[in-house]
Amino acid sequence: MTHNISGRWRLGLALSLLTVLLWGILPLALTVALETLDPFTVTWFRFFLSFILLTIYLAIRGQLPRLKQLSSRSWLLLAIASIFLAANYILFLQGLQLTSAANAEVIIQLAPLLMGLGGLLVFKERYTILQWFGVSILCAGLVLFFHEKLSNLVTDPKTYIFGSSLVILGAFVWAIYALAQKQLLQILSSSQIMVITYGLCTVIFSFMAQPKLVLKLDNLHWYTLIFCALNTLIAYGSFAESLVHWEASRVGAVIATAPIVTLISVDFVSVIAPTIIAPEQLTVLGSVGAIMIVGGSIMVTLGKRR
Repeated sequence: MTHNISGRWRLGLALSLLTVLLWGILPLALTVALETLDPFTVTWFRFFLSFILLTIYLAIRGQLPRLKQLSSRSWLLLAIASIFLAANYILFLQGLQLTSAANAEVIIQLAPLLMGLGGLLVFKERYTILQWFGVSILCAGLVLFFHEKLSNLVTDPKTYIFGSSLVILGAFVWAIYALAQKQLLQILSSSQIMVITYGLCTVIFSFMAQPKLVLKLDNLHWYTLIFCALNTLIAYGSFAESLVHWEASRVGAVIATAPIVTLISVDFVSVIAPTIIAPEQLTVLGSVGAIMIVGGSIMVTLGKRR
């Protein structure tokens, strides 16, 4: 059975733009949060607050998942989804800590591409010629982007390569999470999957986080941490709701522009508050590489068969 959209494309566009804005500025907020907290504590708090708020929301609407009715196979998929989502969050944060906001956001564009390639293997899906062309453009953009970043680094190249490798690995594990979620959507709604995975991820990181540090934050870092947690919930909620009102291909094309929002945000914040966010060292060719990555991602999205 196919999904019928509502046709309210203006609402779908608005929700897509909200998602892009939130995902685009998230790396900047995370950079600030990591000044005083370790990646494990930041990630634990994001999952914990999102789990609490989403549980309350679903309880009010009477839509909490009925856990006793889930099969052992469903629980296995939920465990896989939770473990790999947790790995994605921590790898992205650690890579962000070693590189920069714009760098991490550009590289993480590999995630939807890898999910699509996984769909070719797992679900026997097929790409059109335009989609394969988009893949080649994206890969060429990555090579150009990496080359320019390595040629113009102020920090240790080994640190940059290691940090970028963590983000790439984060993209791989996110693709596995997304494929598991796609299977789970046959028995649970996206919000029900989110509340279960957020709960399991909260448990996973509770063994590594240091919650006491959160109580010692100053106002700037406390509000930033809360924003990161709310961003997790609102951005995914807006993304899921946008698919109700607008075609997935169009939503995906808008979402692919998130790195552009990050680059603009970094330039803006680094001018008004250079002590909080350092300016991005990106050459003209590096910018071209970033645009190619975004353009290739849009081609892969829009090139799907009707």
